[in-house]
Amino acid sequence: MASEISPKAEIDPRAKIGNNCKIFPFVYIEGDVVIGDNCIIFPFVSICNGTRMGNNNKVHQGTVIAALPQDFEFRGEKTECIIGDNNIFRENVVINRATHTGGQTVIGNDNVLMEGAHISHDTKVGNRCVFGYGTKIAGDCMIEDGVIFSSSVIENAKTRVGQGSMIQAGTTFSNDVPPYIICTNRREYGGVNVQVAKMHGVDDKTVKHIANAYRLVFHGKTSLFDAVIQIEEQVPDGPFIRHIIEFLRATQIGIINKV
Repeated sequence: MASEISPKAEIDPRAKIGNNCKIFPFVYIEGDVVIGDNCIIFPFVSICNGTRMGNNNKVHQGTVIAALPQDFEFRGEKTECIIGDNNIFRENVVINRATHTGGQTVIGNDNVLMEGAHISHDTKVGNRCVFGYGTKIAGDCMIEDGVIFSSSVIENAKTRVGQGSMIQAGTTFSNDVPPYIICTNRREYGGVNVQVAKMHGVDDKTVKHIANAYRLVFHGKTSLFDAVIQIEEQVPDGPFIRHIIEFLRATQIGIINKV
């Protein structure tokens, strides 16, 4: 089915628009843009060069996709902003494309970005994440699947958030947040995020194993390095525990505070 494109939209003829899209008046789309099928682009949206958008996305008023990176190292290089399928971008969301040649900012599938959220250059977002009102993600961050950011969260540059974690409202953090936990607005461990962990297929027994692993990390008197060794020695093995171990071992800037 042909797309429904308002004659009041300004679209570069080089842009590639998929089938069955609806593009409202006053949308601005630059030339180096690819948009998949069944997307809805509401009025006053800007979709800039470097956008590679999949199918079934909804982009609401005032949003800017692939805005130029807010990075002093940017010199006008050709970079990309990759958007998957089934995402919802609510009003006034900003996604920056990457900084250096060949770089990518990536948003996966089935994510919801609420009003005023901002994802900066070179950040990688997985699938099924929720970004609450006014949440700001700095550059070069990595966010795994199923992460929930409450409103007005600030994630500083080069940090990571593990799968299935939740960040409480008003939190500003500069260290990694491990998988399956609640990060309090004091940047502390607030327990296992049980409800979301179960949505990721974690059974009750494994939830207890995860809690025991984090008891060693956050309540123990040892270093993170030694706590990981204790997890390997004391907590029954499994894919979720292995993921936690791999995440903790990969940290370059440390994790959030102990209680």
